[in-house]
Amino acid sequence: MIENGVLMQYFHWNVAADGKLWMQLFEHAEELKKRGVTGVWIPPAYKGAAGGNDVGYGVYDLFDLGEFDQKGSVRTKYGTKDELVRAVKALRDRKIRVYADIVFNQRLGGGGTEENEARKVELHDRNAMHDETIKIKAWTRYNFDGRGGKYSDRKLDARHFVAVDCNADAPEEQFVYLLAGKTFSGDVSFEQGNFDYLMGCDVDVYNDEVRDELFHFGRWFVDTTNVDGFRLDALKHIPATFMKDWLNHLREHFGGREMFAVGEYWTADIEELDGYLGKVEGTMRLFDAPLHFRFLEASKAGKDFDLRTVFDGSLLQRNPLMSVTFVDNHDTQPGSSLESWIEPWFKPLAYALILLRRDGYPCVFHADYFGHEGEPALASHKVLLDAFLDARARYNYGDQHDYFDHANCIGWLRTGDEEHPGALVVLMSSGDAGTKRIETGKPNATFKDCTGHDGEDITTDESGAAEFRCPAGSLSVWLQQ
Repeated sequence: MIENGVLMQYFHWNVAADGKLWMQLFEHAEELKKRGVTGVWIPPAYKGAAGGNDVGYGVYDLFDLGEFDQKGSVRTKYGTKDELVRAVKALRDRKIRVYADIVFNQRLGGGGTEENEARKVELHDRNAMHDETIKIKAWTRYNFDGRGGKYSDRKLDARHFVAVDCNADAPEEQFVYLLAGKTFSGDVSFEQGNFDYLMGCDVDVYNDEVRDELFHFGRWFVDTTNVDGFRLDALKHIPATFMKDWLNHLREHFGGREMFAVGEYWTADIEELDGYLGKVEGTMRLFDAPLHFRFLEASKAGKDFDLRTVFDGSLLQRNPLMSVTFVDNHDTQPGSSLESWIEPWFKPLAYALILLRRDGYPCVFHADYFGHEGEPALASHKVLLDAFLDARARYNYGDQHDYFDHANCIGWLRTGDEEHPGALVVLMSSGDAGTKRIETGKPNATFKDCTGHDGEDITTDESGAAEFRCPAGSLSVWLQQ
């Protein structure tokens, strides 16, 4: 892990479907390097069921990176295969690692139907299964005619899936249909009784042909794009042992490459995250969803939230080496199915809590950095985030001393080290303007607030102590000059 590394999620749900994201990423590579970004998480790069309009989570063809005329377009929402490869190279040339979004759970956009036998399962109780086996017509044929067998000649049919959610003969019905001869895995989340099924045609990773194909895809994708690792989607719905085996296979195949991986296991339950990490035996880190929900609670409750407890129940607190911290992402933004948007007033405080402390691998969200002028509009926090990124790169070193001694006003000190001797003090309040006497160990030193919220310098006394300040409902980040 790079010291003080910073990940950026370089997309959000509503980025323009104009095929220009890969070009924009290429053009931003140098700026991201200068800002201290060390890793970029890119969106799903393959053709989705909605072609050039698909965000990428409705996967149609894993082997079409914007190269074949399928689903109404050659390019994906983000551009062409050549533009993707060019953007990845530009980042890696600048020592920025690239992590690709990998979506294995579901397929959508099948090109033909098959008659299948299946049992109805209730949508919100997967243990409530109807006894009767019925005949359904499902969109389980995937021939990938536009690709013509290039890179892989494997076609998919009902044998390769566990369940579907649409019977073409009765599209108005609302059930999951468990295909004949299939069972839901016990190696998944038990939300809703069993959360093996999520959407579309649920991929059967216990099928030998599917398993071999996904292993082949992983090798081909890394060879083709030269990415450094992965963000793994929808882990609650995929057998944990398969994801562990897939990552181990690639690391063995590409001997010597780190193949960093971070997974999305969407739950606020730290025990569930801890259990999953045990199942995958340390092969990946996880996004710290419990911490996101603590931020959400704090942003909604304001001064009624006890800031001293902000890290309680988080992966950062339980297992910091495995925590990838974030404030918001494409799933939490307004209008998304998992909408849980952090209130704007608290967002800078949340970013300071992940960017200006010792533990965790922080992720900055594209929409928080660049903003979004569409509907709904999302505010850019770029000015403050740039200040935090600069402070992280230059000052976020040495020992950390917490001043978590007031429910509405907390702070901390980073002492610096031999190579980075400057100290950093962060003070934040969810209520009134705050002050706190902090022992910096830096006698007669001058500190400036890099946020611009407080324009008057602070000078420590002969013992290195001073009264540090922050505005009401905001923060100040004091850097030793």
